[in-house]
Amino acid sequence: MSSRKRSAAKGVKKEAPPNSPPNWPVFKPLLPPEDLSLETVVDSQILVVRNFWTAKLCKEYVSFLSTLPLTTTPGRPKKGEALRVNDRFQIVDPVFANRLWVETGLRELICNLENQDEESRAQLWGGTPISLNPSIRVYRYSRGQYFDCHYDESNNLVLERPNTPTSTRAKTTWTMLLYLTSSTTGCQGGETVFYPDDLPRGRNSVEEKVVVELETGKLLLHKHGNDCMLHEGCEVSEGEKWVIRSDLCVTR
Repeated sequence: MSSRKRSAAKGVKKEAPPNSPPNWPVFKPLLPPEDLSLETVVDSQILVVRNFWTAKLCKEYVSFLSTLPLTTTPGRPKKGEALRVNDRFQIVDPVFANRLWVETGLRELICNLENQDEESRAQLWGGTPISLNPSIRVYRYSRGQYFDCHYDESNNLVLERPNTPTSTRAKTTWTMLLYLTSSTTGCQGGETVFYPDDLPRGRNSVEEKVVVELETGKLLLHKHGNDCMLHEGCEVSEGEKWVIRSDLCVTR
């Protein structure tokens, strides 16, 4: 895989997001926050939270997201950009991003890691975590659709946070993917695969590719920007893969 050029996830021309956020369903039922935990897949690179959302909530959201005006991405990226074939919806919605951050227990998981002081947390997350990216993306991958090998870029933002009178300068450091379907819902394929050949700064402690299987309700967090591992979303062979995407924001 090391012979591949560095293709950015910006390989798809962004559609202008709609102005009005949808009426997102409530987050019920959820597991109690104390029943959730961050599991390390690759140290300081890939983490997962199993059962972050319940199967019932995922099913309700798939039904709701199916009503949104999804746009099919073009199949011919520009030179050097990653090929993505899926259907997507994008909205800038700081209220929904804050709900994902606060109401699900994610803030406590990230900000209150056991056996970590403030300096260690900042080193892991790339700064002091404050919220999720208000740019919310919904992806549907149907049979034959996939996302070719790429890197996710870091972005600088100015956040207008709920109940806060002043804006905050921030940057994104980790990608957040919430899987809403899996083999239990009829989706085959669609795994997220990471390749260790060019781990940043020579930290090549992983010798083989890392496959993150789809699990309904599983949250995947992986580092992006300069420290991003090359990765891809494998082709879906049956059913539909539904994903909600955002990013972890830290102060800058």
